[in-house]
Amino acid sequence: MALRDNQGRPLVAVTGMGAVTSLGQGKDATWTALTAGQSGIHRINRFPTESLRTTIAGTIDFIDVEPFCAPMLSERLAVLAAEEAVGQSGLASRDFPGALFIAVPPVEMEWPQRQALAEASGQTGDVTYTDLLKAAATGRFKAWHDLFIFGTVADRVADTFGTKGSPISLSTACSSGATAIQLGVEAIRRGETDAALCIGTDGSVNPESLIRFSLLSALSTQNENPEGASKPFSKNRDGFVMGEGGAALVLENAETAMARGAKILGFVLGCGEKGDNFHRTRSSPDGSPAIAAIRQALGDAGLSPDEIDYINAHGTSTPENDKMEAMSCTAVFGERMGSLPISSNKSMIGHTLTAAGAVEAVMSLLTIATGRIPPTINYQVPDPAIPLDVVPNVARDANVKYVLSNSFGFGGQNTCLVFGAEPKGA
Repeated sequence: MALRDNQGRPLVAVTGMGAVTSLGQGKDATWTALTAGQSGIHRINRFPTESLRTTIAGTIDFIDVEPFCAPMLSERLAVLAAEEAVGQSGLASRDFPGALFIAVPPVEMEWPQRQALAEASGQTGDVTYTDLLKAAATGRFKAWHDLFIFGTVADRVADTFGTKGSPISLSTACSSGATAIQLGVEAIRRGETDAALCIGTDGSVNPESLIRFSLLSALSTQNENPEGASKPFSKNRDGFVMGEGGAALVLENAETAMARGAKILGFVLGCGEKGDNFHRTRSSPDGSPAIAAIRQALGDAGLSPDEIDYINAHGTSTPENDKMEAMSCTAVFGERMGSLPISSNKSMIGHTLTAAGAVEAVMSLLTIATGRIPPTINYQVPDPAIPLDVVPNVARDANVKYVLSNSFGFGGQNTCLVFGAEPKGA
């Protein structure tokens, strides 16, 4: 096998994968449930929801952290996924010989911490900056300061695995997990590192995030049947369902990986990225940035549209985004979209936001490895405006060599990745 692509760059191999989702801990647990069409979405019991419009989510309730907050849970999910990925790769787990690229949710104080600070400052109304300084001077909140400083999650994960150089912590909305992988690919191609640990993580289901997304009319309010609420590409879809998760990939220069006898799980063959300045949250209605990102990923992989066997959709279940994705894919793949399988993992695990691109990358590679395409569940009312083969409700066996995975983020950050069992021409 040639160890460089058609542009003379090092091939980027995947040698380790890990995942934690609401369906279970470990990639195998998630994969088994996903291909069985099981849903991890349920009623929220972590905090009171009586006054919220949306009371369901794919929360991960089987992992405890202390103190409980989004940064701590996100860090724990990242570590669990990375331990699985690094362990599978066979590389050193406490002296990892490469760089860390980690997608984390925006780090900020949640309401319980803000309330505690207000009480500590002796205020019952609005808390001023001076009040916060007085509370900080007591020395009682050093742990919180450490938690909420930007980049700290990345620093602690880097310390845990002994990665090399400064960790890269990023947040590009819903495409963040895919962007972390893209940065790892680019670093290996440039010869800056022979290995990269790429992680996407998000444990940020809390009242404030639910309220914010509700104010954008982005969330499903079909609370009566949690498992059936996320219904990508269906006519009766009404919004996405929040989910939590973490996923990690170990990427290596293929030559280095093969020289040490590593098992190659697949290749990241292409990356495409295109910004969209149309709106703070909405994607451009004409889909032009998404179309450009898909075409760029295919071109980067050296593949034609006819060579893609399956699309792991962004597939959020929002009315506008699903329509835009279908239109964009049709613009690239043409009449093939009537028969080219495209399904959404989010129908079962919800939208894991910052982690989504990484979680779906792992599932895309498992699709290639097993020849089994996960379904889009809850597909009972087809949308005549979106005539796609969404692999409805039941998984499908197929020969899958190349997968396109789409990630389209709020604010117009579009990132697409192409995975393959082997490089073209091998």
